[in-house]
Amino acid sequence: MLITGSNGQLSSTFYSSTCSNVSSIVRSVVQQAQQSDARIYASLLRLHFHDCFVNGCDGSLLLVSNSTLNIQSEQGAGPNVGSVRGFNVVDNIKTAVESACPGVVSCADILAIAAEASVSLAGGPTWTVQLGRRDSTIANMSGANSDLPAPFESLSSITTKFAAKGLSTTDLVALSGGHTIGRAKCSSFNNRLYNFSGTGNPDPTLNTTYLATLRQTCPQGNQNSLANLDPTTPDAFDNNYYSNLQNNEGLLQSDQELFSTTGAATVSIVNSFSSSQSSFFQSFASAMINMGAISPLTGTSGEVRLTCSKINGS
Repeated sequence: MLITGSNGQLSSTFYSSTCSNVSSIVRSVVQQAQQSDARIYASLLRLHFHDCFVNGCDGSLLLVSNSTLNIQSEQGAGPNVGSVRGFNVVDNIKTAVESACPGVVSCADILAIAAEASVSLAGGPTWTVQLGRRDSTIANMSGANSDLPAPFESLSSITTKFAAKGLSTTDLVALSGGHTIGRAKCSSFNNRLYNFSGTGNPDPTLNTTYLATLRQTCPQGNQNSLANLDPTTPDAFDNNYYSNLQNNEGLLQSDQELFSTTGAATVSIVNSFSSSQSSFFQSFASAMINMGAISPLTGTSGEVRLTCSKINGS
């Protein structure tokens, strides 16, 4: 269920009297984590995205399984298993925030603040994070399997999934640009390298020089090696992702299809973001605010978890 206009329930000043420096606390822990983990900015951004797409931005992704309470963790769903990461950093943020403002700031809001801090620290845009989400007491593993986009999906299918959350085609292209940072396992794109769609050949939309490089990283049978999502500036949040797509150097099928799908509305948006980083940054910030407003729990719904991985009292 999508609560339209849910943005109105959130507020940028939600913690102004109860935890006024929450954003700087979060940013400081995130910045520190990056010293020993170059991937953490991308990982935290992805946690917020994968949280929001399942039951809204409610921290449900952070819950671990608990058979007594009938909680089946979303972390075990196909789009998450073996790839979502950064939970230890979320715990470190929560500890720091609890120490300053006990029992006040939700885990769902921590994910939203950490995503903005990560993008900003990586050189990307900043935006005013809307706050006031509360934490769920349930998880939805089947929803994670059905609602999260997969790297092998068609553009039309992914567009439908975004539309179901109230997100536009521009939001889709902008949020895909989050792949200007981060890594992906061979298992998420090796279908393009050797036997694309059962043809016995590589994906024809893959630049042949790039193909040769990727085959070195991912020999047949290698599932777990990592490749940069943006081969040009792998850790800088910039608009190179879009010029990569124009050069047929998108890593995932779902990336390249934004540019290579004939007649798609996404092509002109890719071209626009490639030619103007400020246009991309503006659209990305706007899309993040839209995504962060998907069906939040507010008011007295849900709870403020004291530990992000479990519901209170469990």
